[in-house]
Amino acid sequence: MTIGIRNILSILLAAGALCIGAHAAPAGAGMIGTGEAAQQSERERVKALVARPEVARQLEKQGVLPKDAAARVDALTNAEIALLASRIDALPAGGFQTQEWLLIIIAILLLIIVL
Repeated sequence: MTIGIRNILSILLAAGALCIGAHAAPAGAGMIGTGEAAQQSERERVKALVARPEVARQLEKQGVLPKDAAARVDALTNAEIALLASRIDALPAGGFQTQEWLLIIIAILLLIIVL
C-alpha cells in the first residue's frame, strides 16, 4: 500500500513540476551591437565626469545642479555623446594647460644662470 501512495505522490509531483515549468515565461535576451555598447560606455564616462566632486562644484557655480546635469547627459543624442567623449579624451589629464611648463623651465634656467 505504501508503494502505491509513493507512486501516486511521485506522479503528482512530477506533473506539478511540469506544469510550473510550462507557465514560466521564456527569457527574452537580445544581441546588442558593439556600437551600442560603445555608446553606452561613452555615456557612462560622461556621467562619471559630471558626477566628480570638482566638476559638480564648478557646475553649481554656473547654476547647474548635479542631478540636472545628469538628466541633461541622458537627454543628449548618441552623436552629441560621442563628440563630448572625444573632447574629454583630448583634454589634458591635469597639470599645465598649454606649454606653460616650457616657460617655467626657462624661468628656472634663467634664475640658475643669474645666480
